[in-house]
Amino acid sequence: MPTGSLVHRLPAQVKIVALLLFVLAVVSTPAAIFWAFALYAVLIVGCVALARLPAATVLRRLAVETPFIVFAVLLPFVATGPRVDVLGVSLSSSGVLGAWNVLAKGTLGVIAAIVLSASTGPRDLLAGLERLRVPSTLVAILSFMVRYLSVVSDDLQRMRIARESRGYTGGRVGHLRAVAGGVGALFVRSFERGERVHLAMQSRGYTGRMPLLSVRGADRTQWLTGLVVSLAAIAVAVTARVAGL
Repeated sequence: MPTGSLVHRLPAQVKIVALLLFVLAVVSTPAAIFWAFALYAVLIVGCVALARLPAATVLRRLAVETPFIVFAVLLPFVATGPRVDVLGVSLSSSGVLGAWNVLAKGTLGVIAAIVLSASTGPRDLLAGLERLRVPSTLVAILSFMVRYLSVVSDDLQRMRIARESRGYTGGRVGHLRAVAGGVGALFVRSFERGERVHLAMQSRGYTGRMPLLSVRGADRTQWLTGLVVSLAAIAVAVTARVAGL
């Protein structure tokens, strides 16, 4: 994936603040102000293009939004209130607007998060959170999660290979017992590894705070560059709120 774009070069803390401001602007916009969401879409598509992210990558990662899409599709059928006929199907007017609200705001927020995650490494994200004075305990928890997620994943892969080498094929209700036993064994193994790692860290002087990550500060130009889209989104949100009064 390309790493030479302007978005990739921005410090992580700038991109985190930009994401929060953009999401807040989108969420605070009334659902009935449709032109505002069109402007938000133009802004976020511009960010995707500026970051040089392949469309296939963005679409693939949008799959995380599937539960919200299912909820939005069902909402016009189950919501109460005045009804409207669409192609011979009776739908709730408030449900249709609610479905649009969920889809529009959810999709814009997820794409903005995709731009952040695709242009920033996990370690840089942690450094950015630390630079923003996020509580050190939370940063330490996230740091351990990033470091040991691959370890737990490898354990799960080895357990799957061990089951299959013993004739496990899956697909039958009777095999749920084997799966449940594997999940329990994985939990116990991960818990015991966590205890050993904690004792090893304490023996090396760990006091509950991770060593400071090497973070680079952001100058005024980088802040202004990184917040251009978010400030434009805030201007759109304020205009939409005023227009909706």
